[in-house]
Amino acid sequence: MTTEPAEALILDFGSVVTLTMFETHRFSERNLGLPEGSLTWMGPFDPDNDTLWTTMQRDEITERDYWLTRAREVGQMLGQDWTEMAQFVIAARGKDTEKIIRPEMEPLAEIVKSSGKKLAILSNELDLFFGKTLRQSLRFLDHFDVISDATYTKILKPDPRAYQACLDDLGLEAHQCVFIDDQMRNVVGGQQAGLRSLHLDVKLPLDAFNTALTELGIDAKFTAPGQLARTKDLS
Repeated sequence: MTTEPAEALILDFGSVVTLTMFETHRFSERNLGLPEGSLTWMGPFDPDNDTLWTTMQRDEITERDYWLTRAREVGQMLGQDWTEMAQFVIAARGKDTEKIIRPEMEPLAEIVKSSGKKLAILSNELDLFFGKTLRQSLRFLDHFDVISDATYTKILKPDPRAYQACLDDLGLEAHQCVFIDDQMRNVVGGQQAGLRSLHLDVKLPLDAFNTALTELGIDAKFTAPGQLARTKDLS
C-alpha cells in the first residue's frame, strides 16, 4: 500500500471541474430563452425519473449517447437540429463561462500547484462537448500541466491506454497520482491502472476533493463550497 504523498492530481472535466448540466438547468434555460422548468431531466440527482440516465449507468448506452440525445431534445425545443453536444453546451452556458465551474476549482488548482504538485485533465470529451473556445476562455486551466482529451486521442476511459497516456505526459507512475471522476466505470478503470482513484459523488463533491488533498499530503480542506482552509487554522 502506498504511503508516500501523491505527486499529481488528475481530474475528469465534465461534472468534476464543472458543475453538472443538471445543477445549472435554470441558468441554461435563461441563456437558451426557454421557460423556467423546461429542462426536467436530473440524472444522478433524480435517477428514478431519468430513465435515459439509468440506461447509461447500466452501460446499455454510452455517456456520449446520453448527452447527444439531450442535445437533440433541447435543440428541438428551439426549432434547431443539433447533432453535436457542443451546440447545446455552448448555447446553454452562454458567455459567462466562469459560472459553470465548481467554486472549488480555482483554490484547489492554486494550492496544488503552490505545493509543488502537478495537475492534469483526463477527459473523454472536453472539446467535443464544451468546444475549444469555451475551454480557452477558462484562464484557471493555465495551472494545468497536461490536458489529455479523447476528442483528439480517440481513446476513451476506462480503456487503460487513456490513463497511461496521461501518465506518460506527466512523467509519473500511476501510484504517484490521484484521479477523480464522477463515473464509477472510469474510477474502476483508474484503480485497475494503479491510480489512487476517487469517485466524486456530485451530491457531495467536497468529500472527493478533501480526500485528494490528504492523498497529496496538502494540509488543507474545503469546509464549504469554494472555501479552502489550512487544517491548522481549523483547530
